[in-house]
Amino acid sequence: NLRPGRVGSATRSLNPCVVCFFVVAGVVILAVTIGLLVYFLSFDRKPYLYQSNLQITNVEYTKHLDSPASQEYRALSKNIENLMNSTFKASNLGRQFIRAHVVSIRPGDPGVIAAVLLKFQFTRRIRGSSMKSRIDQILRQLQNNAGTMTIDILPADVQRTSQVFISEIIKCGSRPDLMSLSYERIIEGTQAKAGDWPWQASLQLNNIHHCGAILISNTWLLTAAHCFRNVRDPRRWSISFGYSLSSPEKRANVKRIIIHPNYISATHENDIALVELSNSVTFTKSIHRICLPEANQNIPVGSSVYVIGWGSHRLGGSSVNILEQGGVEIISNNDCNSLEQYNGLVRPGMICAGKPGGGIDACQGDSGGPLAMADSRQIWSVWGIVSWGYECGLPNKPGIYTYVPFYRDWITQQTGI
Repeated sequence: NLRPGRVGSATRSLNPCVVCFFVVAGVVILAVTIGLLVYFLSFDRKPYLYQSNLQITNVEYTKHLDSPASQEYRALSKNIENLMNSTFKASNLGRQFIRAHVVSIRPGDPGVIAAVLLKFQFTRRIRGSSMKSRIDQILRQLQNNAGTMTIDILPADVQRTSQVFISEIIKCGSRPDLMSLSYERIIEGTQAKAGDWPWQASLQLNNIHHCGAILISNTWLLTAAHCFRNVRDPRRWSISFGYSLSSPEKRANVKRIIIHPNYISATHENDIALVELSNSVTFTKSIHRICLPEANQNIPVGSSVYVIGWGSHRLGGSSVNILEQGGVEIISNNDCNSLEQYNGLVRPGMICAGKPGGGIDACQGDSGGPLAMADSRQIWSVWGIVSWGYECGLPNKPGIYTYVPFYRDWITQQTGI
């Protein structure tokens, strides 16, 4: 009898190495696919900026709304931003919306007109017309939820905007890229990045860095009077913009130098000067003006402020090439005039700033540069001008700065700002 045969033919077994290869390849392909998907959905988010104008008809325009550093401007802007932030976060664009930022307030008829930037982030390309329509629909909701403000949305006003346009409409004190500053915190300071301090300038004698200077308009800069102790001829001075001395963003010639008429070199009193440019500068992402505080405005003791400059790291050292920044605190003039500190040498029109144990300080080459502070909306104002101090970074010897609010009226008289 024949043995019953097996149905069909015998199968060939696969090589285990081949099986392992295909399994590993499949896992790798799957992992790469998932990784790319996660990246494009979560990380490849591109920023988009839109600008809109809101007319607030029940707010009267006053001169205080000229300055983003004023309490009135700050309060109104904060109300507008809070309203827009809450409205957009609750909308169908809530996950893409980042924040609103008021960049200027001007007279309206009636009331005031606030120019507002709206920042979004999307993971894919968007259709401009569709996006404008969606933003406009959400803005219309503001009219019904504006609280004490009466808001009109100007027709066909939502526009996609560019960095160039932002630089044109920002009044002062904002970095035009509207990104948060890297708070790495010029002895013991850190290097700044391009665009961190767009109002910082280098005052140069015969094209060599001599002092810092502070851009307060497209034609005027603040600096220290003692920078011109030896040379006052404008033709020998120039201005360099940008964070690198060796690769400046722009150079400009000086038309006029105005030194405070009551400057006293022996006591450092009235150590303030103005520099007028021969031609106005165009504001860009890297060149922009800082805000001026109001006349006789007070800065609280203990406030965190920043000193910026290309000064040396030690007394008698050389200037650095890349702009540096250091965080210090406001010290009361009473404490600064104590026996162990400056023993009464700090006069009205001066302000002290430093660290209790020293270390972070301005030094040679930083003179004329800004002591700057940001408010709650990240609008920066210049409160002091690097003036004098005993050596650099020593304990109980903080930096002494010309107090800008004390000279605010003089600045206006000379410049119209």
